[in-house]
Amino acid sequence: MNSQINLFTPVKLGAYTLSNRIVMAPMTRLRAVDNLPNSLMATYYAQRASAGLIVSECVAISPLSLGYINCPGIYTDAQVAGWRLVTDAVHKQGGRIFLQLWHSGRIAHPFLLNGELPVAPSAIAGVGSLHTPNGKVSLETPRALETSEIAGIVKGFAKAAENALAAGFDGVELHGAFGYLIDQFLQDGSNQRTDEYGGSIENRSRFLLEVVSAVASVWGGNRVGVKLSPSNTFYGIFDSHPKETFGYAINELNHFGLAYLHLMEPNETDLTTRAVINPVTPLFRQIYQGTLITNGGYNRQTGDNILANNNADLVSFGRLFISNPDLPKRLQLNAELNTPDQKTFYAPDATGYTDYPFLELQAS
Repeated sequence: MNSQINLFTPVKLGAYTLSNRIVMAPMTRLRAVDNLPNSLMATYYAQRASAGLIVSECVAISPLSLGYINCPGIYTDAQVAGWRLVTDAVHKQGGRIFLQLWHSGRIAHPFLLNGELPVAPSAIAGVGSLHTPNGKVSLETPRALETSEIAGIVKGFAKAAENALAAGFDGVELHGAFGYLIDQFLQDGSNQRTDEYGGSIENRSRFLLEVVSAVASVWGGNRVGVKLSPSNTFYGIFDSHPKETFGYAINELNHFGLAYLHLMEPNETDLTTRAVINPVTPLFRQIYQGTLITNGGYNRQTGDNILANNNADLVSFGRLFISNPDLPKRLQLNAELNTPDQKTFYAPDATGYTDYPFLELQAS
């Protein structure tokens, strides 16, 4: 145990030295009207720039990768310009921000995709429902991708990475978690292909590794992160041998010199994960040789503890950053925390988004 390392110890992350080890986790907030980043979003992220690193909400790489209403994209010039508002605002406050690249795969609906079916490794529907312009609907059975189509999606990730570079981000994170497309390829409950992208663990990891390689060719590995959720069960995702599957994939990620690997711990309270593997981070710490970020309901004490025990290098916080724009300061002072209002997590305006008070305003 190293008691000299805590949430406020500077840390090297890829190409950057961060002032603290507190990461703002990616969180869907659905404020991008017509899928365009905007000035309200710039204010939101700039308010939270005291994090050592911000990771943006999930960002669609193409029109056919969208899974939610008002989720931002990174595939048009207007979207790049909108994200430039965000990165400029964060950098003006001295912050660092990575963009999370996302393809929803089967977690989509034709109402969101101009009438087209969602695509996935196999024609297996996810479990659950989505909000669409036509109301709440059940997930439909996706179309299984042809082998010849997969290279085009990999190129789509690379193009989105180029757009993120043009938008002024400091790096990118690949969303390989929560049952979206990369995760769908990786886990055998959603991938029952018989070509080179299915069957064995090596084949099911192929898509993830090809996307990592393509994006690293744009950014360099040391400005690319990968997020995985080995205990995720969101939308009915599962694997028959998760320790072996994720152990293989994570070991292969060692070859890329990544900025970090971002792992999710199980969290039974939010209904998206269960203790398939528990705990996650210490197990895969034994395999992954680079910088490791952990996420999963941490507070000041538990965050300091996992760092001091060398089971992670940084800790990401989600809901606490929603309601506490100055979270690092509050944690450092052991100050009272604002309580997040879940009813406004996905509202269309500033309510519950940019109106949570800073510590100074509460004290005045």
